[in-house]
Amino acid sequence: MEFYRKSGEETLKELKSRPEGLDSGEAGRRLEEHGYNELKEREKDPVWKLILESFKDPMVIVLLAAAIVQLALGEIIESIIIFAVLVMNSIIGVVQTKKAENSLDALKQMSAPSAKVKRGGRVETIEAREVVPGDIVLLEAGDYVPADGRLLESSSLKTDEGMLTGESEPAEKHVDTIDEESGVGDRRNMAFSGALVVYGRATMVITGTGVNSEIGKIAGLLESAEAKQTPLQRKLESFSKKLGVFILILCIVIFGVEAGREWLSGDTNDMTGAILNSFMFAVAVAVAAIPEALSSIVTIVLAVGTNKMAKRHAIIRRLPAVETLGSTSVICTDKTGTLTQNKMTVVDDYVPEGREEQIPDDPGQWTDSEQWLMRIAVLCNDSRINEDGQEIGDPTETALLAYSSKKNRNHEEVRGEFGREGEIPFDSDRKLMSTIHTIDGRRLLLVKGGPDVLLDRCAQIRIGEREEKFTDEWLRKIQAKNEDFSDRALRVLAFGYKEIADGVTVDESDENDLVFVGLTAMIDPPRDAVYGAIKEAISAGIRPVMITGDHKTTAQAIGRDIGLMTEGDEALTGRELDALSDSELDNRLEHIAVYARVSPENKIRIVRAWQKKGRITAMTGDGVNDAPALKQADIGVAMGSGTDVAKNSAAMVLTDDNFVSIVSAVEVGRTVFDNIKKSIAYLFSGNLGAIIAILFALVFDWINPFTALQLLFINLLNDSLPAIALGMEKAEPDVMQRKPRDIKEGIFAGGTLQTVIIRGVLIGIAVIVSQYIGLQQSPELSVAMAFTTLILARTLQTFAARSQTQTAFGAGFFSNKYVLGAVLFCFALYAVTLLPGVRDIFSIPAEFGVNDWLIASALALGAVILMEIIKVVRVRIERSRNRA
Repeated sequence: MEFYRKSGEETLKELKSRPEGLDSGEAGRRLEEHGYNELKEREKDPVWKLILESFKDPMVIVLLAAAIVQLALGEIIESIIIFAVLVMNSIIGVVQTKKAENSLDALKQMSAPSAKVKRGGRVETIEAREVVPGDIVLLEAGDYVPADGRLLESSSLKTDEGMLTGESEPAEKHVDTIDEESGVGDRRNMAFSGALVVYGRATMVITGTGVNSEIGKIAGLLESAEAKQTPLQRKLESFSKKLGVFILILCIVIFGVEAGREWLSGDTNDMTGAILNSFMFAVAVAVAAIPEALSSIVTIVLAVGTNKMAKRHAIIRRLPAVETLGSTSVICTDKTGTLTQNKMTVVDDYVPEGREEQIPDDPGQWTDSEQWLMRIAVLCNDSRINEDGQEIGDPTETALLAYSSKKNRNHEEVRGEFGREGEIPFDSDRKLMSTIHTIDGRRLLLVKGGPDVLLDRCAQIRIGEREEKFTDEWLRKIQAKNEDFSDRALRVLAFGYKEIADGVTVDESDENDLVFVGLTAMIDPPRDAVYGAIKEAISAGIRPVMITGDHKTTAQAIGRDIGLMTEGDEALTGRELDALSDSELDNRLEHIAVYARVSPENKIRIVRAWQKKGRITAMTGDGVNDAPALKQADIGVAMGSGTDVAKNSAAMVLTDDNFVSIVSAVEVGRTVFDNIKKSIAYLFSGNLGAIIAILFALVFDWINPFTALQLLFINLLNDSLPAIALGMEKAEPDVMQRKPRDIKEGIFAGGTLQTVIIRGVLIGIAVIVSQYIGLQQSPELSVAMAFTTLILARTLQTFAARSQTQTAFGAGFFSNKYVLGAVLFCFALYAVTLLPGVRDIFSIPAEFGVNDWLIASALALGAVILMEIIKVVRVRIERSRNRA
């Protein structure tokens, strides 16, 4: 029901309520009908289901099958290793999932703990969860609104609805009926669940509780908003399926060829043993092809990225968000508290005395008119700033006190010198506030309010130490100045005074025949660092878009000021957006830089529109109203000072609330993705080399060059540390000069597949040559030679994998201490396999000596040197093409 479009009497009738409130019996019946005034949480998946989900990956299924077969064949060690890796990956995934969603819990905490209601004509305090539609609730300053309601009576009521609407200023309320359709932020005759009453008092009738409140609707949006997979997750999932199918087919073919060869040869009496050997050969191929530790390595590299981001004030709540940031091409940013300081600030002033610049910072240089302006701003003011610097009261009034402090005039000293003798409180209808003080022996009524109201009540104007007639010419000058301030989206206050007789009681009728003193203009200003951050984002190919609950004029002014809105861009309000069809929005989307007065539904629609265009979209915000869009976005970025709801819906939280930290995090994200691709290329190059050697042995009827245990040792232990060390690499020189990565781009795009093939072929050739040399002596020695060449080539390949464009020395041979440490550790691991007693486990015969080791090492080193030479040639060819 649109209760804001009904009168108070109509609302009471519709809800079958009355001014005295419901009786206890009726309240009980309604509680049974509507339920408690709280949010219901969707049932979460149990742990066992999450564990089963982690075993659905095609590569995991292949490995699981291989482990079961090996266990059946008595290969216990290999089976245990595979099972251990699968369990570890499953635990990591479940832990991340269980930590992911707490949004509804935070929303519940925003509910008011208690409420003052009328029941049967008596006022009583009840738990907020027991409030029902039709209840009459009393509100006063300091209360939280327990549920949505239509105001019946209001005495200068102001509520802080920023967490719901995104507005930086408290909303002034009234009881008048609103005729036209309005968004939540413009429903001034309503109060909403979770809002804080900052001024005045009111009586309202409850219209919506629990899931039927505006916060309840947001909770529903949170449930419907889709948690997005990151581009890397999508690519790895897709690749895993394809790789799993390919490996199964390859294993079947290899098994068929081997078994068929044994069957047709007729050279063996033990056909069962021959078939099992053929099967184990196929299993070895599966083990060689699958990078068992890939999932764990990607997780660890992402975790490294989170530590880097934490040092730059960006806390990652979900690891994949690190990579998503690197491919972000659109940042939908809130204005209040994100681009701006979330603090009203006086940025300009005007007195008729003629000074163009602002009031000087030295009070000794103030003119008489400036003295009067600052006195009224401080004295006609109900706010205060305590000893800790905490601002208490209306943000507009605290801005005036802060302005006085900035100009080196202590407001407490002014108030101590000119004590308050009386007041006429602010009223949203007349838009004025007045206080009484004795200044220079005169009893004065000091008045502040909206220029449109106060100027009509002025009869004189203060020029220096004189009071002159307020002429039409002066009115035009002041109105022109007011319009100039308004065009800059500044909020303007006018100030005046009037002398009154001693002992006379004043009321609203005395706020006439005033002496005009001056104007102040204020705004929630942009953060200083935002200007550079917007510029850097644009240069990195990222489109910043402002989405705010604030007014269109204010949003446009801020957008133009910080460079977010340029020539050809436009701004839309939420209502204008609602009027657009999806196709119309799609056509205009690229040119809309600012959205104002938007609803939570609008925000989700905007995010989805960009996602429909295939753009990786980030959404920043700090309020409850931002939460659904934060969840819907590819990456939600919450402000550290924001609500818990926003933080729990987001993937990343900025501890300094600074937009520049997002751009800094993008750089880290791009670097992390580069490093993940380096790790992937490193792993698959080594695996490809092993597969090439195995297939070559199959075709030419050689002994299998590796045992399954050797391959598991390399994949799980030897390869893991270098792959992780590559995740520590510094950023490539051009990381922030590139455009955002195309999300359709595969994980092997950008030359990665070519690199994998080149390195894999070189490693494979080195292993084949090594095995051939070993076969001249014995099959057992050939296996040891092949194993040694493979493990050393894969380890030394770490240096070539550090950069796609720079050699190991060009990138700084000693610049990544983790790579050096990982390579030395891998050499030590390999040395363990040569120890007496361990050799037999890894199928290394006693006759494998120093000469054999030197030959295998030379072949491995030669393969890596060729990798670097080919890299240099490729880079030079690409640069020549670019210059041409």
